[in-house]
Amino acid sequence: MSDSEDGLDMFEDPADYYPPTPPPTTQTYTNAAGNVITLHLVGHSPLEAHHLWNGSRVVAAHFETDPALVRGRTVLELGAGAGLPSIVAATLGARQVVVTDYPDPDLVETMWRNVRGCGLIPRGKKAVPPVVAVAAAAGRGEGEEEEDVLNIAVDGYVWGADPAKLLGYLDGEGEGEGEGEARKFDVLILADLLFRHTEHGNMLKTVRQTLKKTRESTAFVVFTSYRPWLQHKDLAFFDLAREQGFEVEKVLEKKMDRPLFEKDPGDEEVLKTVTGWALRWPEAACRGAAS
Repeated sequence: MSDSEDGLDMFEDPADYYPPTPPPTTQTYTNAAGNVITLHLVGHSPLEAHHLWNGSRVVAAHFETDPALVRGRTVLELGAGAGLPSIVAATLGARQVVVTDYPDPDLVETMWRNVRGCGLIPRGKKAVPPVVAVAAAAGRGEGEEEEDVLNIAVDGYVWGADPAKLLGYLDGEGEGEGEGEARKFDVLILADLLFRHTEHGNMLKTVRQTLKKTRESTAFVVFTSYRPWLQHKDLAFFDLAREQGFEVEKVLEKKMDRPLFEKDPGDEEVLKTVTGWALRWPEAACRGAAS
């Protein structure tokens, strides 16, 4: 008799052999005006997108302290997870925001859910072709409908890949600027990504390809060394950035009340510390782009 005649497979794991995937969770962020932003997180992610990282909170608060950093500007976030800094930038009047993370369907849909669910993001209206069945079901009858137009978009993106689809969100932006620079971003956000040491080169490749070559353009890199004994490897990102021609400046430091992961080993003061750095193009690179 075969192993499967009784409906059993000797190589098949029991249904409860593996622990269930944790359910999705929510976190909140209270902005400077006292408004609460609810953020949905995937239940588990090998990319660590199921956490709301301290770097995201700190750079979001940094933008609130100085809204001119993002107001009227184009913004791209890499490895966004819940997308908090991008959402805050959109609420502060950024002209166009693009939120990205690895192109996992659940992760991308969660980012969209956070964007659509934030009532603080400005909404415009545009007419769309009539959908008779939907309009009738909603009691509106036939004719043109309207849909919300947001200043923020969500997409999947792998660091180091061709950024053409991200730059495509900027069609019509930057008229009159240097050729090749018209469709690039004024502001980039990299929040708590530096622990992925093998990806530093790909992150910087994307920064080079998407950050507009003007003196005002800035890539904000905000992080904690969650493995203090490897802090030198985190900081090696900035050595590589300098080698690739960027100016690097430390722009903020914040001590949190407690580490994000309270049982993590290592120096607790390092685990509580969030630092923020600005990457900018040097004057010579900007002159070359404009010529």
